[in-house]
Amino acid sequence: IRHPAAYGAVSTLSAERVFPVWKLCGFLHITRSAYYRWLKHPKSSRELENELIAGEVEKIHSLHTDMGYRRIRDELDRHHGIHVNDKRVLRIDRALHIQSSVKYRRHGCTKSAASPEYIAKNYLNRKFYADAPNRKWLTDVTEFKYFIGPEIRKVYLSAILDLYDRRIVAYAVGDHNDNRLVFNTLDAAVAANPDAHPLFHSDRGYQYTSR
Repeated sequence: IRHPAAYGAVSTLSAERVFPVWKLCGFLHITRSAYYRWLKHPKSSRELENELIAGEVEKIHSLHTDMGYRRIRDELDRHHGIHVNDKRVLRIDRALHIQSSVKYRRHGCTKSAASPEYIAKNYLNRKFYADAPNRKWLTDVTEFKYFIGPEIRKVYLSAILDLYDRRIVAYAVGDHNDNRLVFNTLDAAVAANPDAHPLFHSDRGYQYTSR
């Protein structure tokens, strides 16, 4: 349960004299001091949620100073159960003055030191069709969850799709969503289509923008 919802629940139930404040706070794992501070100066749910996310972002940055905001977003999504978009994480990073310790040269492949958020030009420009095979390939990674007893496991599917006939050109499955998974997929596609020279289009994931 999120803290704003917890504070609201304590306020409602204590006002109705159903349970005492101290018992409600203990049940919801929040401190009474934090509750009374919220009661005196309540913040919007968005502000409180941003504070919660900011705390997790600071923890991630302290452990992985090389991570930029996109990789931090991926970390929040995969390991902290926080599902937010890149722009929100970027705003929080800027408010906390958090930057990746990795600096990119201007002649790097897709990123520029002057504008680290820059991604290679979008040549596809939403023209999701092709006149012939192996002209335009799309790629992405999808996460799947499965259970072994009570334990949640994850597996990742990386695939390349041909826009001409929507066939799967190549795919790879792995336990980690990392560069190697993407490299293996592309290697398999090239091996199966050695004469192909397609436009290769991906999203802005860190696997596709890494050096």
